Amino acid sequence: MKRHWNIPIWAGFAIVTVALVSYIPIFTLFPITRDVPWANYLLFLLGGGLLGVGVRRAFRDPEHYRGRISGSILAVLSALLFGFFVVGTVFLTKQIPSAERALRAGQPAPPFVLQDITGKQVASAELFKGHRAVVLVFYRGYW
Repeated sequence: MKRHWNIPIWAGFAIVTVALVSYIPIFTLFPITRDVPWANYLLFLLGGGLLGVGVRRAFRDPEHYRGRISGSILAVLSALLFGFFVVGTVFLTKQIPSAERALRAGQPAPPFVLQDITGKQVASAELFKGHRAVVLVFYRGYW
């Protein structure tokens, strides 16, 4: 008897992958899905459901359907990806400093010491010697 491909396993994992990678480029553009990523949670739920159907089918009828090993591995990997997403969106995003504590335009900056591009330490007090003002430009990034 020829065994068939267990499509729900692979479709479920593909949907879980889409749920993980679509949040930043697509769903953060809209406030309704940025603040609470409900659309991604629904995609994770749909992908997990398909994975569950496929794994159940593979274990109940292994003569007809493939996927006992690959389905189990993909289900565990999907659960880990979901956990990574939840930790990232619920916990790690709260670790970013709030905007209320940030300096406003025209507000004096506290004294600081930073390295320039050559690695030399430069203090803000040195920058003010002979100058009335210093322009600070901050680039927000994650590098």
